[in-house]
Amino acid sequence: MNSIVAIVGRPNVGKSTFFNRLIQRREAIVDSVSGVTRDRHYGKSDWNGRTFTLIDTGGYVIGSDDVFEEEIDKQVKLAIDEADAIIFMVDVESGITPMDEEVATLLRKVDKPIFLAVNKVDNNKRLANAVEFYALGLGEYFSIASTNGSGTGDLLDAIVEALPEADSEEENEIPRFAVVGRPNAGKSSFINSLIGEDRYIVTDIAGTTRDSIDTRYNRFGFEFNLVDTAGIRRKSKVKEDLEFYSVMRSVRAIENADVCLLVLDASRGFDGQVQNIFWLAQRNRKGIVILVNKWDLVEKETNTMKDYEQTIRQEIAPFTDVPIVFISVLNKQRIFKAIETAVKVFENRSKKIKTRELNDVMLPIVQNNPPPATKGKYVKIKFCTQLPTPQPQFAFYCNLPQYVKEPYKRFIENKLRSLFDFKGVPITIYFRKK
Repeated sequence: MNSIVAIVGRPNVGKSTFFNRLIQRREAIVDSVSGVTRDRHYGKSDWNGRTFTLIDTGGYVIGSDDVFEEEIDKQVKLAIDEADAIIFMVDVESGITPMDEEVATLLRKVDKPIFLAVNKVDNNKRLANAVEFYALGLGEYFSIASTNGSGTGDLLDAIVEALPEADSEEENEIPRFAVVGRPNAGKSSFINSLIGEDRYIVTDIAGTTRDSIDTRYNRFGFEFNLVDTAGIRRKSKVKEDLEFYSVMRSVRAIENADVCLLVLDASRGFDGQVQNIFWLAQRNRKGIVILVNKWDLVEKETNTMKDYEQTIRQEIAPFTDVPIVFISVLNKQRIFKAIETAVKVFENRSKKIKTRELNDVMLPIVQNNPPPATKGKYVKIKFCTQLPTPQPQFAFYCNLPQYVKEPYKRFIENKLRSLFDFKGVPITIYFRKK
């Protein structure tokens, strides 16, 4: 399981600067969380080989200053519930404020690792002033300056050490299929009609499901966990604390799933919100199946389905090799087809191709279609292999990897897809120096 670290504190102490600094250590910035679109308040960071998810709660405070205190209280409580470790940030310039004291009171009762980070300590005088923060009763503090990064290394060392160990048993767990999408797209009804019991309350009020719930399920002789996530919604709607909670839950569900079943409402289309969830799953390298629900309500003509599918594929380019299944949960139309497809995507994601077979097939292709010469330099690809990672990643060894451009990587990816069937699964391709 991926650990979650939440940053809490009153506004303007430098939480976002610190957050941005941490997620830039990693190329794969996941910049669009479901429901908190385009605001970078969710990202991944790694330190000393440990990857963790970082959530900047400051991004969720809505309202004027007088509303802030109430909102911050809520957020701290949520971070306490959901996160594995909490960074409490304060500002040496303004010293201890009543709001800091209030947050500290909440945090002192918590049995989780709490890291007090005193920000904006960028000279010796401020280093001496930071001592007053002992008065918050949270023990040792870390003096940092998020603008230039001083002190952040020590803080991260301590955080990574305190995070729970990654489960080694996880490999043997049964596969996890997360049912994700906007509120009211029919996620809970989909699971109900599969398991044949109303285990989830289905109402047409958006956002009835607040938690992600697991159901063990067996079909086609294949056992897996179905995870129903809370509905994901736009930032303007993340008003109540429960919504913030569901955003955190959904992020976690996607990160810990093997395959995401992305349910969308046919009448609303593949809108920006659904696209964000799609890219979140894609960047996390999850298997993806798109389920277009409420298809029974759409006026049909000869090519309706084909056109609809075409529109979706244009939106998700260049990763277009994704199964799209048109379903109607109400009429139980193609719901088992949806699961059968998800099982196939799971198998594709765990597929391992023998090195010899890969070279026998791919080397003649690259010899006949080498990368275009750059500045008179010719790239010669000598050997390729699949890397031992949970999802498909391939390394192609050549003399001049720096000259291989994006279009050629896509060409190689398309060849791998057509020859070995990786439908629904993101592939990563590296060119390395032989």
